[in-house]
Amino acid sequence: MALGSPDGDEDEVNSTINTTPLVDVMLVLLIIFLITIPVVTHTIPVKLPNEFDEPYKTKPENINLAVNKNGDMFWNEQLVPNTTALLAKLKEVSVQVPQPELHIRGDQQTKYESIGKVILTAQRAGIAKIGFITEPPARGG
Repeated sequence: MALGSPDGDEDEVNSTINTTPLVDVMLVLLIIFLITIPVVTHTIPVKLPNEFDEPYKTKPENINLAVNKNGDMFWNEQLVPNTTALLAKLKEVSVQVPQPELHIRGDQQTKYESIGKVILTAQRAGIAKIGFITEPPARGG
């Protein structure tokens, strides 16, 4: 019975990596992904609205309320001292038929709290339509 090679040489150690199991695993993963991806992409069909940029025509009877970065409110460019005075003014115009719209112009640095107070005051006064005026995007960019 011979345990070694007939010449007495030892077997050489194979230092290469066997990639066959790695390729098998990758092929199995590829097949799993190919089967599951079409299932994931099926969603409920929803028609999303199209974007349009149409300038809004401001009517003279609409209320333009500006809020600067300090939280100061301006009713058609006249300072309103606090939300109590704003509530009184909004209650006066909320009974008009048709009711005017409230257009809020908030400074980019204004805290959300200041705009929230204006919206809450308008809601308490019974104003039905509130809109926000924004800067239109630059054309061609």
